[in-house]
Amino acid sequence: MEKSKVYFTKEITPESLIRIYESLGVELNGKIGVKVSTGEAGSKGYLKANLIGPLVKMLNGTILECNTAYSGKRNNAKDHMKVAQDHGFTSFADVDIMDSTGDFKIPVKKGKHLEYDLIGNNFKNYDSIINLAHGKGHAMGGFGGNLKNQSIGIASRKGKAYIHSCGKTTSPSLCWVSKHEQIDFIESMAEAANAVADYIKDSGKQIVYITVMNALSVDCDCDCHQGDPVMADLGIVASLDPVANDQAFIDMVYNSSDPGAIKLQERIDRQQGREILPYAQSLGLGSTSYELINID
Repeated sequence: MEKSKVYFTKEITPESLIRIYESLGVELNGKIGVKVSTGEAGSKGYLKANLIGPLVKMLNGTILECNTAYSGKRNNAKDHMKVAQDHGFTSFADVDIMDSTGDFKIPVKKGKHLEYDLIGNNFKNYDSIINLAHGKGHAMGGFGGNLKNQSIGIASRKGKAYIHSCGKTTSPSLCWVSKHEQIDFIESMAEAANAVADYIKDSGKQIVYITVMNALSVDCDCDCHQGDPVMADLGIVASLDPVANDQAFIDMVYNSSDPGAIKLQERIDRQQGREILPYAQSLGLGSTSYELINID
C-alpha cells in the first residue's frame, strides 16, 4: 500500500497554516465549511481567531459546529452561538450551528456498532470541508484530532448521543448511563467518521484534514475546566488522509522527549485512544502508514 502524504510544519502562525493548506495542492470548490471546535465556555485550548481567521477568510469559509450532547453552554444553538461569539469566531466568519435546523441520517456501511450516523442538517449545504482539528487529550476518547472532529464533531446532538452509547440510544440524557466497553466507543467514533467520509465521497464533495498541535492539554476543549498544556507545541500536520494525519500527531506525542508528554500518553492509553487508528484503517478510512513531508 502506498504511504499517505502528511505535510508538517513546526511553525504555528497564520502564515504557516495557509502554507500547509496550500501544500495539499487541492483547490476547494463551491461553498466551503471549516469544521472546528468552538470550545466550551471556560475552556482555553480551542483554536484562536488570530491563528485561523486569515485562512478561513482567504477561502471565504463558514465555521461549522454542532450542539453538544452533554449539558453546558453549547447544547442549544442560541447559547452555542454566544460561546462562538465570545471565543472570537464570529469576528472573521459566519458560524453555522449545523443541527440548529435538525439532522439527517447517513448510512454506516462498515462496522459492528452503529447502524447509521446522525449529522447536522446544514452539512448538506457545503461543497468542500476543511476538517480543522485542535490536537489535544480527551477524557473519554483519549485524544482528539481529525477522526474525533469528523465523528463526534459533525454529529448532531442526538448523533453524538448515538455514538457515545455505541448505537444504543439517541437520547442525550440516556447515553451517559448506557453500558458498553470503552473499546466499543472508540470503534464507534471511527465508524461515524468513516460514514461522513463515505457521504462526502458519494455526494461529490471534497474534504481536507489539518491538525494544529498546540496548547497540548490532557483535557479536551469541550472541558470547561480544561487544564493547562502539559508539553510544548509540536506544530501543524495536514493530509488528505485523516487516519494518517491522526497517526502522525500521535507518533509525535509518543516520540517526544518533552518530560510532560508522558501525561498526555497516559491519558490516551487509559482510554485506549490509539485503538481508533488501526480500526479506522480496517474500515478503509485511511492508512496508519505515512510519509512525513516537512515544509519548513
